[in-house]
Amino acid sequence: MQKTVAILLVAGLIAGCMGSSAKNADSSQPGKLKILATTQMIADAAGQIVGEDAEVDYLMGPGVDPHLYQPTPQDRIRIQAADVVFYHGLHLEGNLHEIFEKMQSSGHKTVAVASDIPEEQLLGWEGGLHDPHVWHDVTLWRRCVQTMADALIEQDKDHADAYRTRTDAYMKELDELHEECRTRVAEIPAGQRWLITSHDAFNYYGRAYGLSVAGIQGISTESEAGLKAITDAVDLIKKQQLKSIFPETSVPRAAIQRVADDSGASLGPELFSDALGGPGSGAETYVEMIKTNTDHIVGGLNGDPANE
Repeated sequence: MQKTVAILLVAGLIAGCMGSSAKNADSSQPGKLKILATTQMIADAAGQIVGEDAEVDYLMGPGVDPHLYQPTPQDRIRIQAADVVFYHGLHLEGNLHEIFEKMQSSGHKTVAVASDIPEEQLLGWEGGLHDPHVWHDVTLWRRCVQTMADALIEQDKDHADAYRTRTDAYMKELDELHEECRTRVAEIPAGQRWLITSHDAFNYYGRAYGLSVAGIQGISTESEAGLKAITDAVDLIKKQQLKSIFPETSVPRAAIQRVADDSGASLGPELFSDALGGPGSGAETYVEMIKTNTDHIVGGLNGDPANE
C-alpha cells in the first residue's frame, strides 16, 4: 500500500512540477529564491549560505525520523513551489529519493547534498547501500555544504558573491568544530572509548573522532533490536566496564533501557542522531547539535554525574 501511495505521489509531483515550471517561465515574477530542505540540518546549512537573500524551509521538524518519514499531499505543494530542493540522499529519506530523482530528470532543481562525497569515504550498509549518517563527521558535512553552495551560486547568480563569502565563513566554523570534537573525545580514557547508542547512526562520528561504535538497532530505524543484539551489547558493556550508554531523540527508548538495566550502565542524555532539537534543546543548529552530542558523550563515558 505504501509503495502504491509513493508511486502516485511521484507521478503527481512530476506532472505538477512540469506544469508549474511553464507557469514560472511565463510570469518571471521577482522575489527571493525559495529553498526547500528535507531536514533541519540541511535547512540550517542553507540558511548559513543565503542569509536574508533567499527563503529556506524544511519538511521534517525536530525529532522527526527521516528513515520513517512518509510524504503528505501538503509536501507535494511545498516541493512544487520550491526553486531548489535539497535532500540528503544515500536512501536516508526512504521513498522520497525516488521522487526527487524523477523530478530532477523532468527539469526541477533537486540536489542530493551527499552526492559529491567520494565513495571510498562512505561506509557500507547492507544490500550494497551506504550508511547515510555522514553529517556526524564534520569533514564530510563540510563537503555537503559545499555542494549546496555550488548549487545555490549557480541558481542565483545575483547573490553569488554574498553566498561565497558566507560559505567561506561557515567553512571556518566547521573546521574549528571538527578540531574541537577531536580534542574533546581525546579526554576519554582509551578503554572507555566505546559509544553504545539506540541505533547505528554514529559510525562516521566514531571513525572521525576515535570511538568504537555499536548500535542496538541497525542503521535504519525500520529494523527492531533483536535479542542477540541486546545480549551482545550487554556483554560488551560489562567487558569494557562502560559507564554510560545513550538513547536518541528520534528512537524509542525501550530496547536501550533494557540494555542499561541488564548491564548496569547508566543511561546517559539523549543524543541527536537523525534530527536537530527544538527550542531550548542546545541542538537547534548543526554546530550546536554536534557540540551537545560531544559534550554528552565525553561527559557520560568519563562518568560525569551531570551527564547521567
